[in-house]
Amino acid sequence: MADPSSKTENPFAPQLVLDRDSGTPLYQQIANPLEEAITTGKVEPGRLIEDEVSMAARLSVSRPTARRALQDLVSRGLLTRRRGVGTRVTPSQVRRPLSLTSLNDDLTKSGFEPHTEVMSYEVKLASEKEAELLGCPTGTEIIQVRRRRFIDERALAIMLNLLPAVSAPTLTELSTSGLYASLAKRGVQPATAQQSVGARIATEEDATILETEPGAALLTMQRTAYDAAGAVVEYGSHIYNADLYSFHFALGAE
Repeated sequence: MADPSSKTENPFAPQLVLDRDSGTPLYQQIANPLEEAITTGKVEPGRLIEDEVSMAARLSVSRPTARRALQDLVSRGLLTRRRGVGTRVTPSQVRRPLSLTSLNDDLTKSGFEPHTEVMSYEVKLASEKEAELLGCPTGTEIIQVRRRRFIDERALAIMLNLLPAVSAPTLTELSTSGLYASLAKRGVQPATAQQSVGARIATEEDATILETEPGAALLTMQRTAYDAAGAVVEYGSHIYNADLYSFHFALGAE
């Protein structure tokens, strides 16, 4: 029996007739039909796309022409290029299980290539509200960190976290690893959490950071994570571009 995943590993090669006398550049004559195939679902998310060397030879065009056609779709978020994996149709949306896991790890497992920009990292004394969120006395030294998470060069989320300074990862650690992975290196392991999910529209600032439009739909999430002894490990308030992200609920009958 054929492996059901074999289709995904069989490169999609668009069948095209190029008009070399047309005023439309050849790379656009390749990119436009491929875009239509992707946006109409003819080519499914995750599908491997023919590489530029093969495409150039098959369509009798130069490698730079084939490369530009693919790069045009990469720059618009329709294709994703990863070393050792090839060029693939970008998954249309991150579907994340509602569980106590790291966003960075979830994205990697889903086939994305995430990276993080630390926008601010502040050592401060906890205000009354912050102390309540972290379950610590007012005036306790804490860390407030604000990060922007990308998937395959697209801005996915703005993440604001409060952490006790005594166990908080460094700015360098958070620039290269997920929060929970960084905490684990310090022997800190979240065991339980309280989490709420909501929605709102993007402000001007949100839209600039997430590279979307003001008024665009955003998902929101607030989480307080606790260790096995019940102490607060971290508080997070995150917003996500709803065009790229959704939460997945597993439900059961009582």
